[in-house]
Amino acid sequence: MTEQPPIRNISFIGLGLIGMSLLRAIKFSPLARKSNILFQGFDPNFSETDRTTVEALGLDRFTAEKSLLYSADLIILSAPVEINIALLEEIKQLAPPSTLVSDVSSTKSLIARKARELELNFIGMHPMAGKEQQGYRESHETLLHGRRVILCDDKGVLEEPKGRFLIELLESAGCTTLSMNAEEHDLVVAKTSHLPQLLSTLLMNHCGDSISKTGPGFATLARLAGSPWQIWRDIIATNSENIAAELDRFAVELTALSQEVRSHNLEQLESRFDEANRLYQTLKEMNRS
Repeated sequence: MTEQPPIRNISFIGLGLIGMSLLRAIKFSPLARKSNILFQGFDPNFSETDRTTVEALGLDRFTAEKSLLYSADLIILSAPVEINIALLEEIKQLAPPSTLVSDVSSTKSLIARKARELELNFIGMHPMAGKEQQGYRESHETLLHGRRVILCDDKGVLEEPKGRFLIELLESAGCTTLSMNAEEHDLVVAKTSHLPQLLSTLLMNHCGDSISKTGPGFATLARLAGSPWQIWRDIIATNSENIAAELDRFAVELTALSQEVRSHNLEQLESRFDEANRLYQTLKEMNRS
């Protein structure tokens, strides 16, 4: 008799860019095909046309029936983070105690804290991928291929059968996984994700009266300025202290750079370029591996 996999059905609540890309990546992975996993989901903003389209893209069943959604072996919350946090109360009431809960939010501390309070089996998940364009129509199973997925677990859930199987699913889908606690995650992404977004936004606004005279280099640096506020509102609201601290640190560096340029400190500027070039090569190597 064939042993049943620990995760036989997965519910996605929120079917936007990341939720649908993750769903499609896992659904079309060898392990999910072999395990015959059922993928179901719900999004309150969907029309009948949207429902038909996401089912054609890989969703097995669109349902608003909470008894079905919350009875899954794995629930993945892929709405904005503050909505995901609010949904945990309902999951606690309606889902079986054995259900594994995860999310794809860009911040982790607040949702992990709430999950601890409710004593849920919870693993925070952050796929390090995205696009400026949003919505399920922009989703694709290859969006996460070769990308890191950060997993945040403070209760040892990753060592349990469902946690181990989730890692296997992600790796079968072509992702690499990296574990850290929720607080460390929010510190890291404040520097490497949230700070770049705000700098790109600020740069575009600063140069708005000159963009008709810019070249491709400016467009590359300003790409993140196309990201929508409705995505970033919750991110900033739930990681404000870390983001503000990184902005303060960067402001100090920017002031120092201004002084070096004004004083023609070319030796120090060359050192900055050399170090940035070295780190950029390291980054390229990491993304190739």
